[in-house]
Amino acid sequence: MFDIHRKSIQFGQETLTIETGRIARQADGAVLVTYGETMVLVTAVAEKKVRAGMDFFPLGVHYQEKTWAAGRIPGGFIKRETRPSEREILTSRLIDRPLRPLFPKNFLNDTQVIATVVSYDQTNSSDIPALIGASAALAISGMPFQGPIGGARVGFVDGKYVINPTVEQIAESKLDLIVAGTADAVTMVESGADFLSEEEMLGAIQAGFESFQPVIAAINELANDVGTAAWDVPELTEDEVLKAELKEKFQDRIVEAYSHSDKMSRQSALREVRTEAQKLVRDENGDETRPGQIMAVNGLCKKMEAGILRDKVLTEGRRIDGRSLVDVRPIDCQVGILPRVHGTALFTRGETQALVAITLGTGRDEQIVEDMNGERRDNFYLNYTFPPYCVGETGRIGAPKRREIGHGRLATRSLLPVVPTKEEFCYTMRVVSEVTESNGSSSMATVCGSSLALMDAGVPLKAPVAGIAMGMIKEGDRVAILSDILGDEDHLGDMDFKVAGNADGITALQMDIKIKGITSEIMAIALKQARDGRLHILGEMKKALEKPRDEMSSHAPRILSIKIHPDKIRDIIGPGGKVIRKITEETGCQIDVEDDGTVRIASSDNESAQNALNTVKQIVAEVEKGQIYEGEVVRVTDFGAFVNLLPKKDGLVHISQLANHRVQKVTDVVKEGDVVKVKVLDIDRQGRVKLTMKDVDK
Repeated sequence: MFDIHRKSIQFGQETLTIETGRIARQADGAVLVTYGETMVLVTAVAEKKVRAGMDFFPLGVHYQEKTWAAGRIPGGFIKRETRPSEREILTSRLIDRPLRPLFPKNFLNDTQVIATVVSYDQTNSSDIPALIGASAALAISGMPFQGPIGGARVGFVDGKYVINPTVEQIAESKLDLIVAGTADAVTMVESGADFLSEEEMLGAIQAGFESFQPVIAAINELANDVGTAAWDVPELTEDEVLKAELKEKFQDRIVEAYSHSDKMSRQSALREVRTEAQKLVRDENGDETRPGQIMAVNGLCKKMEAGILRDKVLTEGRRIDGRSLVDVRPIDCQVGILPRVHGTALFTRGETQALVAITLGTGRDEQIVEDMNGERRDNFYLNYTFPPYCVGETGRIGAPKRREIGHGRLATRSLLPVVPTKEEFCYTMRVVSEVTESNGSSSMATVCGSSLALMDAGVPLKAPVAGIAMGMIKEGDRVAILSDILGDEDHLGDMDFKVAGNADGITALQMDIKIKGITSEIMAIALKQARDGRLHILGEMKKALEKPRDEMSSHAPRILSIKIHPDKIRDIIGPGGKVIRKITEETGCQIDVEDDGTVRIASSDNESAQNALNTVKQIVAEVEKGQIYEGEVVRVTDFGAFVNLLPKKDGLVHISQLANHRVQKVTDVVKEGDVVKVKVLDIDRQGRVKLTMKDVDK
């Protein structure tokens, strides 16, 4: 029934097995990838015909985690997997990015890759098996995929690189880097790091690249064994007559358009050129004279634009806005511009701008994240938004798109190494970056603006960090590395290489290549140039705010914290929550009690928070021998008086300890309701407290 083909190799710390022929046999390509006891089923399917009017490659990559794969049931009311989680979206993008450049430009068929986690051992991550599975499924499908690619995760533990570290090792690692590439070159890098040097990052990329070469060889062997016939793809042809006519009539106008350093003026001029160019293939009614000609004109115009931009950079070393290859655009930094917000910054670099706001909250505001590893709580999270007006367009407003989630995660990775821990700073920190203008590298503007806004909020950052996006234009042996790229240089160039960090090292790195890959020598140049750029940006940021403010905003909550013995939690809560509810009502404070005995009291009024803290301290306080207390006489007996020292804690003053002289009757000295000073003489094994009023005032 089954025609099964299987390849197994040692890969990092586990055996990697790629199998096909047993599951999902109606897909164009389907593999089951096993690593440890983590298993991912990956399928690849493409339509056999191109949709009419298609002028881009419609590749969809969908990574999905099934909670049953880890023996779990989803939380919440709906007991099934619904919309993709942030992790699923990020992993989908991670797989998509190295695959997309490896399809020929004439392949425009709808293509869908689905990676489903079917077993998760909670030790070996599922994203690398999913990436490898996508490569293998495409390689055996017969589609014109110019792979295969391999991928690996690289950690840095105790000064050594670790290939495909376990979940536990990642938690201890100074690096979490994913690298993908072909047999010849690296095509994608995604990483977060705890201030690693450029040399250490290059070493990690090289270690990962070398580690997955046997994976690529195994996929090639599997594809040869399966022997799927290659698809027939029509040759990419151009109308040479139309191309020559467009060049003759409009090339000079495109050159003129690119002389505009202002983005909106340049785009307006280019739109006019395209509109005029389309008239060559329209009749008197405005309809195209032959199907597909408008698309052909747009494609040829874009190719001319790319050629003009790229040639100017490679031959003159100058860019659209007149900068040299290494220059960073003018920077303006402003902080504290929104009066009611806990911390704000407006970071502007050229025509890219991010308005960043910080909101400080309590433990109740932590982000609850549920995935196959279980549930966790994050007290730092960043939301990146990219409204259509920031590029002068109209568009959909609503749930964040994949790109927004990806950019937000990159900025989060960049900042995490400098954000204080929960023990160092007990607040929940929400960062929101509203991109208000965009002309390239808005994610790195978010990193810079977030550093400033956090310091403006009084968050004790370990150090500010900055980010910069690098680009590349490569024609044969000619290579130009560009610092702080514009949107056009991103779209028409060959690389988008984002680097964040400071003088101490790199905190995040993301690289996407639009060609088949780049060498380590080019990466080294880009990293060196990126370091120079981010140090320049940090210098400009320092002019606005050098270090975190000593005081937080008056509108931010004040959080006081105390650690008590867990056995005392029930005393603070009280029966049915009676005690904690009373404290909350009397002080107006928010009180959170954690299982380990941490009590956090939050209020915008510092005096109220202090009153609540004092009340909690009284509830959990222990009577100490030799200490003097002031308390109320709560009961009088023939043999002495009981005095309340602390909530729910009384002590006995024996009649012989009421005064320095002989006392005939207790009521001759004290009566119920009196407030007296007493000293603790002893506490017996049963917890009974013996008090004295003798010589207390001495």
